[in-house]
Amino acid sequence: MSNGQWFPPEWSGRIRALARGELSVAPARRAATVMLLRDADDKSFGPSVHMLRRRTSMAFAGGAYAYPGGGVDPRDDDRLVRWAGPGRDVWAGRLGVDAASAQAIVCAAVRETYEEAGVLLAGETAGTVVGDTTGDDWEADRAALVDRELSFAEFLDRRGLTLRSDLLAAWTRWITPEFEPKRYDTWFFVAALPAGQRTRNASTEADRTVWIRPADAALGYDKGELLMMPPTVATLRQLQPYSSAAEALEAAAGRDLAPVLAKPRVEGDEVVLAWPGQEEFTKRVPLRVPLGGGDR
Repeated sequence: MSNGQWFPPEWSGRIRALARGELSVAPARRAATVMLLRDADDKSFGPSVHMLRRRTSMAFAGGAYAYPGGGVDPRDDDRLVRWAGPGRDVWAGRLGVDAASAQAIVCAAVRETYEEAGVLLAGETAGTVVGDTTGDDWEADRAALVDRELSFAEFLDRRGLTLRSDLLAAWTRWITPEFEPKRYDTWFFVAALPAGQRTRNASTEADRTVWIRPADAALGYDKGELLMMPPTVATLRQLQPYSSAAEALEAAAGRDLAPVLAKPRVEGDEVVLAWPGQEEFTKRVPLRVPLGGGDR
């Protein structure tokens, strides 16, 4: 491959099947992911972003670099949580959903960042944020969240903490292509690493974590050295112009959150898969399988 785009071989057959109307489309589950930023001592280098590498044994995107994130827990919107920052109705307007769904998506962003990176965007008051979260008692609570033995609302109540929604900013929204059997409707957020907290590889799905400048990560993808999915590469390129985490957070307010969803179209003897506004990821596959090629 000329770059590090994750494109599994079975996609070609699924893309053909979708174009022919032969594929049942699975519903997309709500999800959130967070691009956690950290400023360098020398601001001329710009911020670094925290990334994890999915284990090569993973069935989906094994070996690919991504950000901390995951699906909404059904309990993320079944009760009000301790909340600071813009209200749920404000977030609902920004995310294009109802207030309950807005809470669930923001909760998922904060919860998943804690579960996978050990970083918690919450504090004892609306103007504070917790410090070091690496103690054994914190780890026990984090493990209980991962195992879904504890809801995020229960976790906040137990700790006497308030979710700091003002430490997040919505960046973009991508929906998994319709030919995939497991699909997500994912909101991407940006956040700055809170003072006193440290990231760590807390995810069972990752074998490595790194802090890397967006430009360096994108270059690694371009050289075929780092495997990534289209949303990851696109967001890395979007982050490159900003000289600090604060600058990126400020810019997020003006970004369009219209969902990016790849659509196939037939052109002659090819099926063209294109992501709106993301021409670099366009894929072309033969409409018909070559002799002896097989189809899935």
